[in-house]
Amino acid sequence: MTFVPPSPHPTRPDLRGTFGMAASTHWLATASAQSVLERGGTAFDAAVAGAFVLHVVEPHLNGPGGDMTAVLATADEPARPRVLMGQGPAPAGATVAHYRDVEGLDLVPGSGALAAAVPGAVDAWLLLLRDHGTWTVADVLEPAIGYARDGHPVLASVCRTIEGVTALFREHWPTSAERWLPGGRAPQPGDLVTNPELAAVLARLVEAEADAAAAGADRAAAVDAARAAWRTVVGRAVEDFVRVPHRHADGRDHAGVLTAADVAGFEASFEDAVTVEFRGYTVAKTGAWGQGPALLSALRLLDGFDDDRLDPSTELGAHTVLEALKLALADRDTWFGDSLGASSGDPGGDDGVPLDVLLSQEYAAARRALIGDRASHDVRPGDVPGRPTPAAPPLRTSYATDVPAAALPGAPTGGAAAGVGEPTVVVGATPPLDGDGLETDATGATRGDTCHLDVVDRWGNMISATPSGGWLQSSPTVPGLGFALGTRLQMTWLDEASPSALVPGRRPRTTLTPTLVLRDGEPVLACGSPGGDQQDQWQLAFLLRVLVGGYTPQEAIDAPALHTTSAPGSFWPRTWTPGGAVVEDRLGADVLAGLVERGHVLTLAGDWALGRLSAVTRDPATGVLGAAANPRGAQGYAAGR
Repeated sequence: MTFVPPSPHPTRPDLRGTFGMAASTHWLATASAQSVLERGGTAFDAAVAGAFVLHVVEPHLNGPGGDMTAVLATADEPARPRVLMGQGPAPAGATVAHYRDVEGLDLVPGSGALAAAVPGAVDAWLLLLRDHGTWTVADVLEPAIGYARDGHPVLASVCRTIEGVTALFREHWPTSAERWLPGGRAPQPGDLVTNPELAAVLARLVEAEADAAAAGADRAAAVDAARAAWRTVVGRAVEDFVRVPHRHADGRDHAGVLTAADVAGFEASFEDAVTVEFRGYTVAKTGAWGQGPALLSALRLLDGFDDDRLDPSTELGAHTVLEALKLALADRDTWFGDSLGASSGDPGGDDGVPLDVLLSQEYAAARRALIGDRASHDVRPGDVPGRPTPAAPPLRTSYATDVPAAALPGAPTGGAAAGVGEPTVVVGATPPLDGDGLETDATGATRGDTCHLDVVDRWGNMISATPSGGWLQSSPTVPGLGFALGTRLQMTWLDEASPSALVPGRRPRTTLTPTLVLRDGEPVLACGSPGGDQQDQWQLAFLLRVLVGGYTPQEAIDAPALHTTSAPGSFWPRTWTPGGAVVEDRLGADVLAGLVERGHVLTLAGDWALGRLSAVTRDPATGVLGAAANPRGAQGYAAGR
């Protein structure tokens, strides 16, 4: 091994077994998923059950009003990785002209219903259950309904998030205050928190399934009846609510444009994954309507280097990885987007994103030559033959002068905004509280992020899923539903020439980016992490350590993390730090000093501050399964036997 040896004292064991494994960002979701496996369910049944629990127990990081993507492989077709697409598109009324000319905006706000895409998560999970599961809607929803109806001990991070937006809720979002400030105050860690409105919504789906089955419908049709009930219940409530103007991240009140027809018109779907080969492995990601191919691009770049340049724990390796990421993210921001529309199953054709070029060996070789000994402070997208390079959007190194702090309700001192971004809630000090394991922005302030879930079963079914959106602080709670809408449209630009322009019916270019790895046509690893723009960056370091360095998954998760901020953020207010990198202090003084000498602008995040990775594995030769989870924040857990 040419890599720095892993720590001889891992925080947790790499779990091993032959029956089934689950790992997620919350122990209750992991336990719920594992309980499904124990009762004969497949990895897909288990993932659905765990995902709905995540909606309840991590409401500051995801919700039913949000979105999700997954990459999966079935035991029947192991060599064909598929993407479960649960990213809703922009509503019919979400046009650049309306946002610019009527609402007076130059960016889609980070919070409020104008930033809401069509909710996609619930329909996607139910589609997975219908097509690849074996259980009923009633069975998979039982744990989530129980936690929502009877309560669960609330996380400290949920309490900190609510505390950070208390003023916003009280002054501008009364429905959120009613839901999340019982007795007029934020809950305290460990308080038993319920969500009876959400429990009632989920119960309606169970009733719809039961009614359809009683009328003679088969299992698939009964699940579809639950999907139809979801669209009806949610669409009606959402349209009535968003018509009322409410506070947005720009400090003004706007009405949303989402309608019941938008909700009714969305259906989740399956797509073939985009893949590249790396060191004998096949790595599978979403199409370029998500950021997933940026990881594939970085792997292509790094595949041309010797192993000694791929270790993120060394000065040379960390420098090389950061520089490759800058190039991959520049191409993401220049070329990626849902250019073919939400209904297309082709992630890169002649009229779409040119992934055939961007992921080619020849293109990677030309880009690799740009990586020198010094840190780049520029955004350097590549050229695609025969294609005009889209104009770069305006770059902001801060937003304090763009948006007055007083315009941002609930803004803490220093101008950081509450209730905006993905979701930009300052839950710690600067530098961040060591051990939160949450996304860290370019200033070192800790942010919220999202969720992740991985499951593998004894038959060889495997799934990696990243649910997100619909954060309790993203927009006001919708009365009668108990949850908020997501704000994924903030990832679009109010510029018709951009591949990520706001266009009705197009999906915003999501950062949700789960990963599946295959070897010799068999899935061997599913992994992922919350963290917005950092998701693929943290996964890249993990994959290099596992696939090249020989680390076990738990050793790779425990190893020090880093990411670049030298790329425009995908979330409002779209800022960046030229040459910026956020690093865990555990990389070591010598490595950090070397990076500074090379021109990197470092933000020290603390020893255990970056990433919330989890993973499951399978050895096709022996049938041995594995799982590992992130120790940061003492919240993520793996289980299995």
